[in-house]
Amino acid sequence: HIPTNKTTTMKFSAAIAALFMASEAAAFVPVASRAGAVPNSVRYSAVAEPENAEKAKVPAGLEKELNSLEKEIEAVNGDEKAEQAKEVSASLEKKSEEPKVFVPPPSAPSISEWDRIEPGRYNDMEMSLAMPMLKRPSKLDGTHAGDYGFDPLGLTESNDLYTMMEAEVRHARLAMIAVVAWPLSELVAPDWMLQGSNHLAPSVLNGFNPASFLATAAIFAGLGFFEFQTSLRINSIGTEIGKKHRADMQDVWKYGIPGDYNFDPLGLYDSFGDSAVGRKAMRELEISHGRWAMVAITAFAAWEAATGHAVVENRMFFEPNALLPALGVGWFVFNQIYEIKNTDQYMFQIETTSEGEMRLEEANRKMAYLAESAKGLGPLVESGIETAKGLKKKVDEFQEQ
Repeated sequence: HIPTNKTTTMKFSAAIAALFMASEAAAFVPVASRAGAVPNSVRYSAVAEPENAEKAKVPAGLEKELNSLEKEIEAVNGDEKAEQAKEVSASLEKKSEEPKVFVPPPSAPSISEWDRIEPGRYNDMEMSLAMPMLKRPSKLDGTHAGDYGFDPLGLTESNDLYTMMEAEVRHARLAMIAVVAWPLSELVAPDWMLQGSNHLAPSVLNGFNPASFLATAAIFAGLGFFEFQTSLRINSIGTEIGKKHRADMQDVWKYGIPGDYNFDPLGLYDSFGDSAVGRKAMRELEISHGRWAMVAITAFAAWEAATGHAVVENRMFFEPNALLPALGVGWFVFNQIYEIKNTDQYMFQIETTSEGEMRLEEANRKMAYLAESAKGLGPLVESGIETAKGLKKKVDEFQEQ
């Protein structure tokens, strides 16, 4: 440690300079007058090796001055260390007196983020998530469930967004019912309720008979009345679920959620959590299934109109067969070994998982063991074949006699 006291530093520097000058001045003194001088080898060894310091002869006055300087340096260093220790102790005491406050980790969302839907999830995205070649529609910012920026025809620009969402979710729910009822009717309904010799489900494209027309008209009349009763945006103001929706969407608009019938007899709506985020996750699940159902029911109608055959005819999903279980087992085995990954550059990249590699190695070891076992059974099999040939020969000779 270098002392910070200026007086001490100056004295120490002066002493070193005097010592250096005294030793160098001896070089100009005649050899005879330097009989009592300290040899250079001894003087340098005293600096390099402390144990040889006693051999070096230093003037008494200069030695005394050096000793006093060393004491002053030690005193200065001791005072500085004491001051540093006091500062550290004071800072520790100050920290111990401060109240401890729990600070949640940065990744943990705050309570307010779970209690309401925050608008503008895709505000920073210029291009559509569903169709990256097109720009994101201005009204589709990821706020609502099922919003992936898909609107190639620009219907959200010229129509009311709430009305469009209400129409979609209602059609999605009807499609989910129809996609189950359509093939089920062709499997279990009496022939007089179906159409044609191939017993097709009644529809706009397949046609109706009087009985099926009356049944269909009654069903749609009941659904139409229900739709009319729940068509206004104020229908869920006083309901329990409606209050939750309005609280969830208070930062978005005042209308709550489209398609709110206040219908949840099994209490499944809060399966992902009794929060705004949990309820939105359930709506995401519903609209995703509903969209696939609308595609499927359209495919059912188009197939039967084009071919004249029922969708349940010769289909592995509707008739007992071994193909569907075999495909299920194959898919299960595939997932135990491989996984499919999508990157920003390639899609459907099949990679072997670490667990899959272990399973493949174990399978190879078992196959190798079975192969070795089969080699040992070779002579036994050959012996059995020879025995069978001998028995056949004897039987043939016995028949000839």
